[in-house]
Amino acid sequence: MLHQEFEPSDILKDAIKCFWYNVRAADESQPDFEVLPDGYTEIIFHFGILSFKSSDGFEPLPSPFMIGLLNKPAVFQTESQLQIIGIRCFPWSVFDLLELPSSKGGIRIIKHPIAKLQPALEKQILEGRVDEAISLVKSYFVEARSRLSMDSMLFKAGLAMLKANGTIPVSEVASAAHATVRTLERKFKQSSGHSVKDISAVMRFEQVRNQLWLCPETSIAGLAEELGYTDQSHLSKEFKRYSGTTPGAFARKARQQKQIVKNDFVAFVQD
Repeated sequence: MLHQEFEPSDILKDAIKCFWYNVRAADESQPDFEVLPDGYTEIIFHFGILSFKSSDGFEPLPSPFMIGLLNKPAVFQTESQLQIIGIRCFPWSVFDLLELPSSKGGIRIIKHPIAKLQPALEKQILEGRVDEAISLVKSYFVEARSRLSMDSMLFKAGLAMLKANGTIPVSEVASAAHATVRTLERKFKQSSGHSVKDISAVMRFEQVRNQLWLCPETSIAGLAEELGYTDQSHLSKEFKRYSGTTPGAFARKARQQKQIVKNDFVAFVQD
């Protein structure tokens, strides 16, 4: 698997975390893969066949589509080599950026002029011109952003949440944004479809997940204290809510995966 990330232009840094490109090789023995929740909304262009597991089974996905803020793992399937260009957006900015009405998270099929980029991107990707494809996507969003006036209150609130990894209470987020809690919550729901608490909780889960993946031996009780959970039991309950498994089981899986990587002398590092 190949993964590359690309910094956004300065004008986009209040709306987009990064652009990324990923190649997933075909694996007939394991065509399914899981995406865990994090604190971002992704716009996904894909080149290959990609399906999403719904309550009715696997359903094919068009390109592009959106992965909103998840509250449980999402399962995808591909039976061929898959190449992806992703735009990782802040959930409080993405709908304004696309000029779409906000909605709650999950997999969302979007009807939007951005879909007109698909043929040009596919041509560039199939010809191996990844940098040119990324540049095209960047240019599209720079132009879109230049037409908008983003709410500075949301940016200040989001920045405070990001710096604290979702660990500060709503009252402190509101203070950082120079707003009342009531005004901030109203604007967050209007812009993202979610409350400040919803987004903060996923951000905090993401920190636990990342730490256990990088260092499976990390003390779960210590993480609970560090990230402001009431206790280890509270952390475990929240972790299982978002991942479908316990932090202990996740850490054991991470340990096993690291052993496989070590034995195969292959390493993959994502910044």
